[in-house]
Amino acid sequence: MEVQWRKSSKSSNAEGSDCLELAVHEGEILMRESDNPNVVIRTTRAKLRAFLGGAKEGEFDDLA
Repeated sequence: MEVQWRKSSKSSNAEGSDCLELAVHEGEILMRESDNPNVVIRTTRAKLRAFLGGAKEGEFDDLA
């Protein structure tokens, strides 16, 4: 089965090279940078949910 990568409509350039891509594969959440697609981070839905919750609350704003 081929992995179906998704990227945000908020990607910062026309080539889409300034974005993160996410996919679901065999129950895991996969994440990669579009300009370095061979490096893949694997996580769970629960961990991604916790991270996104923190991001929505501004916990990582100092990194952007």
